[in-house]
This record gives sequence, C-alpha cells and structure tokens, in this order.
Amino acid sequence: MTEQKEAQETARKAALDYHEFPKPGKLEIRATKPMTTGRDLSRAYSPGVAEACLEIEKNPADAARYTSKGNLVAVISNGTAVLGLGNIGAQASKPVMEGKAVLFKKFAGIDCFDIEVNEPDPEKLADLVCRLEPTFGAVNLEDIKAPDCFLVERICKERMNIPVFHDDQHGTAIVAAAAAYNALIVADKQVDRIKVVALGAGAAGIACLKMLMTMGVRHENILMLDSKGVVHKQRNDLTPEKAEFAQDTDKRTTMEAMAGADLFLGVSGPGLLTREMVAQMAEDPIIFALANPTPEIMPEEARAAAPGALIATGRSDYPNQVNNVLCFPFIFRGALDVGATEINDEMKLACVEAIASLARETTSAEVGVAYRGEELSFGPNYLIPKPFDPRLLPTIAVAVARAAMESGVATRELDLFEYEDRLQAQVFRSSMIMRPVFEAASRTRRRIIFAEGEDERVLRTAQAMIEETVDTPVLIGRPEVVEHRLKRTGLKIKPGVDFDLVNPEQDERFRDYWTHYHVKMRRRGVTPESAKTILRTNTTAIAAIAVDRGDADSMICGTFGEYRWHLRYVTEVLANKELHPIASLSLILLDKGALFLADTHIHIEPTSEQVAETVIAAARHVRRFGVDPKIALCSGSQFGNLDSHSGRVMRGALELLDLNELEFEYEGEMHTDAALDPDLRDRLFPDGRLTGKANVLVYSNTDAAGATRNVLKSVADGLEVGPILMGMGNRAHIVTPSITVRGLLNTAALAGTDVSSYG
Repeated sequence: MTEQKEAQETARKAALDYHEFPKPGKLEIRATKPMTTGRDLSRAYSPGVAEACLEIEKNPADAARYTSKGNLVAVISNGTAVLGLGNIGAQASKPVMEGKAVLFKKFAGIDCFDIEVNEPDPEKLADLVCRLEPTFGAVNLEDIKAPDCFLVERICKERMNIPVFHDDQHGTAIVAAAAAYNALIVADKQVDRIKVVALGAGAAGIACLKMLMTMGVRHENILMLDSKGVVHKQRNDLTPEKAEFAQDTDKRTTMEAMAGADLFLGVSGPGLLTREMVAQMAEDPIIFALANPTPEIMPEEARAAAPGALIATGRSDYPNQVNNVLCFPFIFRGALDVGATEINDEMKLACVEAIASLARETTSAEVGVAYRGEELSFGPNYLIPKPFDPRLLPTIAVAVARAAMESGVATRELDLFEYEDRLQAQVFRSSMIMRPVFEAASRTRRRIIFAEGEDERVLRTAQAMIEETVDTPVLIGRPEVVEHRLKRTGLKIKPGVDFDLVNPEQDERFRDYWTHYHVKMRRRGVTPESAKTILRTNTTAIAAIAVDRGDADSMICGTFGEYRWHLRYVTEVLANKELHPIASLSLILLDKGALFLADTHIHIEPTSEQVAETVIAAARHVRRFGVDPKIALCSGSQFGNLDSHSGRVMRGALELLDLNELEFEYEGEMHTDAALDPDLRDRLFPDGRLTGKANVLVYSNTDAAGATRNVLKSVADGLEVGPILMGMGNRAHIVTPSITVRGLLNTAALAGTDVSSYG
C-alpha cells in the first residue's frame, strides 16, 4: 500500500470511528426539566401536562412558550443529492443530516431533529413536510436534487407559516454573495458594472445568481452555462429556472463566455475551468470555484493565469472557503427568535451584509487561536470570516431579526439591544455577569500596563480594549517583536497611537525606574547593578514600578511563569501598610450559575485573621458583579464535629467576623456539599444564618481551594474569571498561563474600576 493510500485509509478509519464511538451517531436527546420526584412526573406528564395543552389549544402561538417548538428545526432530506455523493438514498444521508443538526446546536444553540424520508416524488415529499408544521419552528430542506428542490420549497413556503429554507440553494448563495461583496471592494469594481459567468445551473448556481442580482448585478450582465453550454434564448430544452437567465447571445462555449468576465461562479464539477479561460477574464478577476471536493480550477492554476485573481473555493485547506455554516445556524437563530413566518430576501441580504462586514473588522481572538498561522486580515486571502468566529451569532442573528421585523414577517418584536446582549452571553459565558464591571469601567479612564506585552493574547486584548473600553493599554515589549506579531495576527492597533509601549531594552525612563526600584530594595540586598539587571529583564518588576510611580494605574502579569514568582515582585514594589495581598478570588461560571472561590493562590495555610480578612474582601469584590454574597467557610470539620486544624482556623475566623456588623450572609465551618445544598445544611444545622446556596466558598488552605477550582474547570466545564488579587487596591492582578484573551479582557475591566465604593 502506498503512503498516500495508507493516509487515506487512516483518515477513513478515523472518520468511521468518530461516528461509531463512544456511542453510535452524533446526537442524543436530553431532558431540560428535572425528573427525580413524583411531583416532577405529575407536572411533566399526567395530569400537569394537560394545562399546557389547553393553553396551546386556546392560542397556538403559545406552543413557543410551553414546548421546544420555538427552538426546534427539522433538517429534512430524501437523499437524492447528498454532498458530492449523489442519489445515495434517504438512510445513507442520515450521517450528513445528523452532522447538520450538530452544527445548528454548536453554532447557534438550536435544537434539531434530522428526518430522512423515502420519497422521491417532490410533491409527495412537500406534502409530508407540510404535515410536520405543528412540531417545528422552522424547516431546513437539505440535499434534494434539482429541479425537485425548487418545487418542494415553493409548495412548502406557500402552505406553511414557518420559515422553510433550502440551504443548498440559499445558504451557498448568501455566503458566496458575502464573499463577492468584499471581493468587489478589494478589486475596486462596481457591482452594477461587472460581468458574471456562472458555470452550473443547479439549485445552488441559480440561487447564487438571484442573490447577486439582489445585490445589484444586472441581469443582462450574466451568462449561465449548463452541461450543454451557454444558456441562450434559442434553446428549447430549458427548465423555467434556467430560462429566467437565458440571454440573446451568440456565445456558446465556456471559453467564449469568459472573455472580459469580472466574476466566475462555479458550482459544477472538477477541472471544468482552464488557465486559458481564466486568461480571457478582466483584470483582477474574481474566481469562485466552489465544486467540492475538487474545484473547477485549483487556486494555484488560476493564480498562474491571473496573478491578481481573488479566489474562493469550497475547500477548508485554501483561503476563502465558501461554507454554508457561516450562514444557516445564524439566519435560523434570528428567524426563530422573532417568530418569522418566512425567510425573505430582506433577511437574506441582511445576512450577506453582516457576514461581509465581519471579515472587514479585526479578527477575533478565538479565530486567531483556531486558525493559528493563517492570514486573517481583510484582503485577497480573507474575504469572509471563519466559521469559529464567535461574533457570527450576535452579528448575523441581530441583523436577520431586524430585517424580519422591518419587512413585516416577524410575529414577535424584540428589543435588539437586549437581544444582542443575550446572544453575546450565549457565545461568551462571562458576558452577562461581567456587564456591571464593564459598565463601571466605562465611567473611569485608567491606564492598564501589561507585563507580557509581546504575548499574542495581550496584543489581542489591547485591540479589544480599544474597541470595547475607554481604558488605555500600556504594553511592555520589544518594539520589533510587537510590530512583527501585530502584523502576523492582522491587528490594526499601532504603538504610540492606540497604546503606549515600554521597551525593556531601551527606554528613556530606565534610570528613573531602576533607581526607584533600588531605593525600595536596597536594604533587602539589592545593589545598583542588580537593580539595573532586574529593570532590564524582569517585566513584572517594570510594570510594578510603573504603577508605583503613577505611569500606570494598574498592572496585569502572569500569562507565563509561576504565580508566586510574580507575586513576589508585585508585593515588594506595591505592598504597604494599607495595601497587601489578602487573597485571590476566582469566579467559576458553571451551567447552573456562578461560584466564587478563595483563596486559591496567596496564603497556603492562612490564619483565622487572614481567613476573616479574605471573607470581607471577597464580599466587596463579589458585589462588583452585582451579586449579593453568601459566603461559606469550608473545612474538613463540619459545625464543630472535628477538632482539626482547619476546623479551628475557621471557627476562629467566624468569631472574628462576628465581632463586626457585616451586611452579608456568612456561615461555617462546613463541608462543601453542605454549603451548596441548603436542605442538607438545614438537616445538619437548623436555623443557620446562611440562606439558600452559598455563592462564595472560602477554604482553609490553598490545596482545597485550588483543587476545587481545577475540578470545576476540568470536569464541570467551568469558565474562570480571574483570579482576582484582593487587597492591592486594584493596582495589580496576576493571571495564570491558561488565561484566554476574553479572560484578559475581563481582568482588564476589573482593573479599570474602583473597588472602594463596594464597601
């Protein structure tokens, strides 16, 4: 077996294993309501379910309130035109339909049933689909051959009062149109003047041309070709769909049609476009060779014939992949959320414009991580965004919802600002809980210095700060390294314009900084020479000195290295009688809510006094998130049942806390499960002062706090905000190396607000 065949067989086996293990298929159904007691059963089924049924009988629209219909899409196929596999039948198409359902869920949070129907007759298939309307909020028709797909969609749209969308047509058309929109900008061509040649007259090709015409391409400037050549008015073998694009022309071949063409749209088959044909096109041609898996012409060949060509394919291993996943999850999201009765041209065009606009913006950090090494700045090789860009959901869904409301097909009105916030929270789990922090940060302009300014995550955070906050980033890094990484990542910010840059190797403030550090440290064994060395090489120390001198308001460090190493320099420079590291507080976002943990990093074995101080500081910081603190003092002892060290420490802390008139709930000492289970706690310790679940867990040592933090992150898929360094007056924060750009932005927002007002 050749090496290539071995690789193909390995890939084939991996794909089959993916579908078979650990359990067959890619989908399962999970309950969204509890089903653990007889009471739950009586509400979920008889007799309680009757109440929901009667409400829907009175008002059918209430199905969206009491059932999953408002978030449920059907992906329906008869398997007559599956991917590049052709008519393989309904059952063989099931893996594709399951895959489509998974994409709906992954990218837009939409639930989906895949339905494969053994029905080749388009009218009967349409009748079956229409009968399913009570079950679904929308229908995605998939992989139905042309021209049957046109008839099925038309019948369904006429008879059904929910959106029906044939993705092979309209999804491809929308994404291709978005790529064309931006390609015209790059090529400096006018949409109403370009000449278009379309090779392929199936469902996708016709839909693409209609979408281009909606954008402004003139009908008379389009030449369509099918397997028999140019579609012209002298032909008597045209379907109604093809006849719409017949031109009065003497051109008959692809070569003749390509002369002077500005845009080639290929949705046909492999190798049907040659170098010679490309050479006939206008200057800086736009070539969309979308046949899969082998395009009409490979990009290398097209560029050899036209070096200035702007090229898109359907393949993921080349730039500008025209992928339907950029469209269908998000257009359905917007349509479902406004209760749209259809997906009309206005909604499709809004989707086109939203996709195109995202590619012209700075690439998101998440995309940079997912597509590391690729060119991700707007231009010839980045005409449309990548599928994993988290901004797709809020940007497209909001645009589609707005278009639906404005065009009159929405049955529900949305506050679009609130809707966008809700979608942002769906994409970024920290979005909702961080909102009060960002709002507070917007009222105070602060200078935030980043010790590791060369880190790509920090550079992306600086870009995000410029776009989302009023704070000024200050970065410590070598100018040539920062410039190179900004260019590599496609970021638009510029040193000296958008952010300040401190060069550790050569900065005019170097003498001021090292002498400042030496004065602070000379009685701790630091000589002038060692002070100079530290202020040349230790960016954490440089950041701390900048804050201490007033050149910055707060510092962030820790994207690499050990936490306590950074803590040493932060403490040496910035701690004083009023300010000292009290504890670190981590916010862990879980599916069931937010949980704060302390102390994960500072005091390995805290005293009772340190624990009490941690509790008070934690309450102050928790209020920054708009949360009322309910604090549990956790240890191995539970309400005095063990005379252990941790129990004694927590009992001592409780006594100290009781000496103050604190305006928040706290209780201890207790196990973690008692803190989170009020029924259990009430059985063990009736009439305690803590009500409901604790939302802040303070532990008696960093081992317990750190283990809880790591388990929640690794096993429960918890998302961390922080750690927040408490006690330093918001002048310093030390993150951990695993932090993301979103995590750094959250930390910067925390650093950009005043803590003292939270009591």
